Amino acid sequence: MLPVYETLRSNTIFRLTCYTGDKMSCMKQVTTVACKLKVPVKFVAEIDKTLEVFAAACEWVNQNTPPELTNKAKMQKLVYGDVRLRFGLSSNLAIQALRRVCGNRKTARLKKANVRKFSPTSVSYDARIFSFREVDYSVSVKLLKNRVRFDLDIGNYQRGILKGQEPTSATLVKRRNGDYYIHINLDNETPEPITTKEVLGVDLGRTDIAYTSDGENWNGQQLGKIRNKYAYLRKVLQKKASLGTRSSRRRCRQLLKRLSGKEKRFQKHINHEISRQLVNNAVASSRAISLEDLTGIRERTNQQPRNKQERRKSNNWAFYQLRQFLAYKCLLAGVPLIFVNPAYTSKSCHKCLHIGNRNGKTFRCVNPGCNWKGDPDYNGAKNIAALGLSISQPRGSGLACRVSFGVREYIQLNLFSDDLGLLKTPSTSIRPQVC
Repeated sequence: MLPVYETLRSNTIFRLTCYTGDKMSCMKQVTTVACKLKVPVKFVAEIDKTLEVFAAACEWVNQNTPPELTNKAKMQKLVYGDVRLRFGLSSNLAIQALRRVCGNRKTARLKKANVRKFSPTSVSYDARIFSFREVDYSVSVKLLKNRVRFDLDIGNYQRGILKGQEPTSATLVKRRNGDYYIHINLDNETPEPITTKEVLGVDLGRTDIAYTSDGENWNGQQLGKIRNKYAYLRKVLQKKASLGTRSSRRRCRQLLKRLSGKEKRFQKHINHEISRQLVNNAVASSRAISLEDLTGIRERTNQQPRNKQERRKSNNWAFYQLRQFLAYKCLLAGVPLIFVNPAYTSKSCHKCLHIGNRNGKTFRCVNPGCNWKGDPDYNGAKNIAALGLSISQPRGSGLACRVSFGVREYIQLNLFSDDLGLLKTPSTSIRPQVC
């Protein structure tokens, strides 16, 4: 399965798809720019009608075709004529409806879930029924009856991204507040990833949001204080809402929504800053970046017996968002990004690879011949860097890799001689599992 990373920055969605083999041979970056539309009142009803008919067509196709059918060509051959006759869609809109159903079925199959009911919130377009004009920053889209041109209500940020672009697809979206947006998809070429034998390890945590194998760290105390502040305010407002009048409850809900937005924006800003500095450091030193694969960590930690405050702190970890930001920034900068198994990275000494003792922010190796003592996050970052190096050497960096060995066993087999502890050429007989 191909790893796909998607993240939101302001009004821009970055979707990164990396195709991996023995070498990272092909990478594709799709930038989706969300642009608000200036919709005259006379076109509102026609847009809404187009959304309703498109959703109804998708729902009908999903209910009246074999559930296992996901091939676009076979789907078109089977029900294309019926869709056009029943719903009055143009040929291209009918094809887009069929493609939407196939895509949703594939996604549901991967998630092992059922296809959700289609809502009248969006319509897909390709180059035949959509166009962008840079002269006046406007778009032309096909509705049920006519093809209509709308001006874009955008700022300099979106204009800078769209400048000189020739988009080939888009999605018309109606948001909950009633505003209409056009999500314009841009295919951008990415630089070839740098060839390097050096890896920058990054350990993620709560006390220190990120700690590198160079000894650089980003302390999480400020973020923790902000989160605790917002948690206290939410508690006060929720209590007030439960005891207040109808108007006070409405006001409390409005304030809670504002607080949630401010906290998310602050957290996103911090993650952008950290990811930007990590990528800049990697570019300056011509190194790859190695991270722990923390998929499912929230579910695993929530299974442990902890109080309400600890659960809140754990669930507020934004590791996945930081990983997303790193993914698209690395791809844009040509920096290989490696994910390794986090098993034993925080328990093993990076000097001798023996299991040590960790107590808070102190790690001590119990090996009498070593006795290394220092910061546990720095120790973990060094182990992550070594694992990343062991992965990148036999088969190239890859974008998503898992190691089925513990740190001590895998590194000893691939990087160190048993007696001297010296670096040696990684063994190609033992290879990590690449997803």
